[in-house]
Amino acid sequence: MISILSPKAFKKAAPKPRRREATQPLVERMAEAQTHAQPTSQQSPPADPSPAPIISISQISKTYPNGTPALQDINLTLNKGDFLFITGPSGAGKSTLLKMLYGQERPTSGHIHINGQEITRLKGNRLAMLRRRIGVIFQDYKLIPRRTVAENVAFVLHAQGYSRKEIDRRLPLTLKMVGLQDKANRFPSQLSGGEQQRASIARAVVGTPPLLLADEPTGNLDGDNARQVFSILRKLNSIGITVVVTTHDEMIVRQLDYPVVQIRDSRLYNIR
Repeated sequence: MISILSPKAFKKAAPKPRRREATQPLVERMAEAQTHAQPTSQQSPPADPSPAPIISISQISKTYPNGTPALQDINLTLNKGDFLFITGPSGAGKSTLLKMLYGQERPTSGHIHINGQEITRLKGNRLAMLRRRIGVIFQDYKLIPRRTVAENVAFVLHAQGYSRKEIDRRLPLTLKMVGLQDKANRFPSQLSGGEQQRASIARAVVGTPPLLLADEPTGNLDGDNARQVFSILRKLNSIGITVVVTTHDEMIVRQLDYPVVQIRDSRLYNIR
């Protein structure tokens, strides 16, 4: 469920400890014909009937240093597995809102909770740890020019402390998911714009984040490549990843039956 009216109260759920090596990545579920359940000798606790929202924004406002209001009194709630389009004219504050969701910018007032943690209060290592659970896709790709596609994608896992064995397991599955298994050893300059964006998606999801933020992911792409990118985003959403997309692509928004909000005159409005 997506709400822009009144954020829900929630509790921080204590994560179950698990070994990183034994975790099956979400992208693997999509690459395999079937997903096999892992046996357990311990009875699972009863499910929480009211799980905490993955995003809860309460009365967020952002004012630029020159006094210009960017966002005013923004409220938004998203649950696990939601897919949301954020639209609006250029300069409306769409990118600013996404940057606040992963801690690159801070609001002037209000509160943002991601997975039960108030991101507006996190700094240093605590903020870095939370960011590992958020995948970000940029319009300008932000690939490292002197590293191959495989190296760009694996870089995220190296930074997060994954073992070589786990990196070798995740990497080919993720590249296959975005259709770049044959371009693993190419450099970004040897790829088309659509291929670079798919490499950016692979890098964002290889660590299996529960939340994926995409800032104008098709802004530099033609129609065919834009449809490919959104096909990948839909597959990721279908396996449980929460997806938030800012976009100017009105055709894609009309074609895909997902909730839409619009930022206009610094405020957030429910469109669909």
